Amino acid sequence: MGVTGDLTGDATRQRREAAMRELAEARSRYRKREDVSRGRRGLLLVNTGDGKGKSTAALGLMMRAHGRGLRVKMFQFLKQEGASFGEHRTLDALELPYQGLGDGFTWRSRDLDGSAELAAHGWALARAAIESGEYDLLVLDEFTYPLSYGWVPWPEVEAVLRGRDPDLHVVITGRGALPELVALADTVTEMRPVKHAYEAGIGGQKGIEY
Repeated sequence: MGVTGDLTGDATRQRREAAMRELAEARSRYRKREDVSRGRRGLLLVNTGDGKGKSTAALGLMMRAHGRGLRVKMFQFLKQEGASFGEHRTLDALELPYQGLGDGFTWRSRDLDGSAELAAHGWALARAAIESGEYDLLVLDEFTYPLSYGWVPWPEVEAVLRGRDPDLHVVITGRGALPELVALADTVTEMRPVKHAYEAGIGGQKGIEY
């Protein structure tokens, strides 16, 4: 039986019936929490894990925040200044600020000491933005790496994050988030790889990977 025939087959019907029962039960159980805070509160969000989509999700938040009139900026700790991937072209079109702070992927670096210095300088710029009061949402893209490498001291970062304006949202992305960062964050999402085209020998696709 083809795909069209299966749409009206027993498997599809059973799946639909089970889903409708679960949805009806979930609807009857739903109660709006009374203890949820109202109004604006700055969040610390972390996108980590080995799966694809951490920076992409952060960019999506930037788009959403911009659509609500929030002042946003992205600092990219690995991508170099002048990089022109798809996201940069979109940010340019929307006139949203971003800054490349690194020298490319660390595993290709010919000067790791220089990479560390760039990360420290990048953190100084990001810290100034956090403390400036000029933004409502800041993305520190791939910032977990300078933290985990010891290029940027966690105690200083923690103090800045804790002392920031209470309405400022900060998003941090990258693999291997420090346990201390995870503990401090309000929302942590771990991207888990299930399957990736690269494993089948399919290279990076324009508009998907870059």
